Amino acid sequence: MMEESKLFKNEDVLNPEYLPEMLPHRESQIQVLARNIESLARKRKPQNTFVVGPPGLGKTASVKFVFRQFEEYSGIHTIYINTWDYNTSLSVLTKIVLSLNYPVPTRGISKSEVIEKLIELLKKLNKGLVVCLDEVDQLIKKDENALYDLLRINQYVDLPLCLIMISNYKDIFLNLEPRIKSSLDIEELEFKPYTLQEMKDILQKRCEEAFRQPVEEGVVLLCANHAISRGGDVRVGLECLRKASRIAEDENSDKITVKHVRQILSEVKSVKLNLMKEKLEGVEKNIVGLLEGKELTSNQLYDEYVKNFGKISSNALRKHVKHLESIGLVRVKITREGNRGRKYFISLVKRKIFK
Repeated sequence: MMEESKLFKNEDVLNPEYLPEMLPHRESQIQVLARNIESLARKRKPQNTFVVGPPGLGKTASVKFVFRQFEEYSGIHTIYINTWDYNTSLSVLTKIVLSLNYPVPTRGISKSEVIEKLIELLKKLNKGLVVCLDEVDQLIKKDENALYDLLRINQYVDLPLCLIMISNYKDIFLNLEPRIKSSLDIEELEFKPYTLQEMKDILQKRCEEAFRQPVEEGVVLLCANHAISRGGDVRVGLECLRKASRIAEDENSDKITVKHVRQILSEVKSVKLNLMKEKLEGVEKNIVGLLEGKELTSNQLYDEYVKNFGKISSNALRKHVKHLESIGLVRVKITREGNRGRKYFISLVKRKIFK
């Protein structure tokens, strides 16, 4: 039998994926999301929404919070999809059909067959359907037709499918084909950075839910300050509390102190960047590994890549670097050297920047 923790009341509260009963300082955004969806409950056309803002400001949590409310009380069916994991039209459509409890095979079926089945299911579904596409910029970069495929389904059903799209970037729709742009009909909902006081409120509430004893005075302020200095990402503050709690447990302490927090501050950087790096595969994962702790010219990066991982064309490598730059993982600096042309310097960014 596991010994009960003398420090924790509920350790899960410090998990970034934990969805609390209340989301402080996001009431107005939640109200807009609810308003844009609720018409589905009355069998009317909903409003598609584009949720945008820097990492760690409660965008995903707010959508999931609203989804939970509607699932419980209104009979609206909601589906959350992270497009890091589902980044093609076929994979998104298949995920939706599977979420509607239809056992469609994940291989050996065409996109048109899945669309046909989805239309059939939506006609039978006696409630509205809302789909959240988180990190939608990943889907647009890999397969922008996915949005068009989803939107054109509405031509064949009485109650339109409602889309909520989340991104850190404002300009992701600029280069879409006109036929897709004209179909979007979106309302932009911007999440602005938390103030220091708001960050303190959020972390204080989590501390009250997570720990048996109140944390030492100054702990919440220190964690909140660190989170604000790292772009205002709540997950940074939670990570500070989580790491400090590990030290407190090792010392058999019944509360977190300022000393515990100071010991781990230098370790806690950008949670968002770390999550993104974990999801990288193949060439892009290799590029990030080569750039750890240093800046390379494009020629140096090419030479290092071939030396460590084998043959690749310079054009292919350049495309991967461009994608990493577009998602905020690398920075490309260009300098001019007289008649010798331009020189490209490539490095990792310290944290993802809101554009």
